[in-house]
Amino acid sequence: MTTSSPEGVGLGMPQLPPPDYPDDVRARLEADAREVIARYPDSRSALLPLLHLVQSEEGHVTRTGMRFCADMLELTTAEVTAVATFYSMYRRKPSGDYQVGVCTNTLCAVMGGDAIFEALQEHLGVGNGETTDDGKVTLEHIECNAACDFAPVVMVNWEFFDNQTPGSAKRLVDDLRSGTQVEPTRGAPLCTFKETARILAGFPDERPGAVEATGGAGPASLIGLRLAKGEVPARVVHPRTGGPEDTQPHDPSPSEHLSSHDAPQQTSASDPAHPAGPSAEEGE
Repeated sequence: MTTSSPEGVGLGMPQLPPPDYPDDVRARLEADAREVIARYPDSRSALLPLLHLVQSEEGHVTRTGMRFCADMLELTTAEVTAVATFYSMYRRKPSGDYQVGVCTNTLCAVMGGDAIFEALQEHLGVGNGETTDDGKVTLEHIECNAACDFAPVVMVNWEFFDNQTPGSAKRLVDDLRSGTQVEPTRGAPLCTFKETARILAGFPDERPGAVEATGGAGPASLIGLRLAKGEVPARVVHPRTGGPEDTQPHDPSPSEHLSSHDAPQQTSASDPAHPAGPSAEEGE
């Protein structure tokens, strides 16, 4: 690898090796890494969790972290870099304690995701992939979270915050920055990005009650399974007329409103105070 001038012209000068971890940090990481590597018949299969491990140390994957992974797995730094740069879950620059991702894929976008992302950019004063000055929040737009039945969805360190509006999303990031405890809509309690990375590396979440709180499938996600088991009366709508087909009309009770589409939430699509409007270009 060579250094470059501001104009992008290679100067032909090799980049200096990255600094090593302090001795105590390296000893601790080596012990953790050996535990991870022992889980795999082929040591190189441990690369993904090891990248999470070094990310849990510094909050992003540094050159030092990649060299550590290469040393532990007897790989080249080029092989490690190829993987670390392929997956977006590995951050390549310093980022916040809380990764706030706004889904802007099709359904979340039309339900208000674009409006939420635009509102948060203005509210936080950052663009996509940027971090607030206090180092608390990194904002990014992300692809489908497989939670379309709760659209629009915001994720914080991969935990779900469902049926969001611009107003609720702004309150959420304000609470994160102030240190106010926030609870995901479903799933485990929220922790910092470094703590999340260590869990993804394969180490147990030792917070009291955290494991019991996992299992993030909400009722709307399970409606198909309940229909298949005959637990919920089926409603078949004719594709052209919109009338019932081969079944009696059925008006669900409030308790059967299992989806944000059956029971309109205060999203930007259903709340006149928060119209979605045209989507803005990234960074505007």
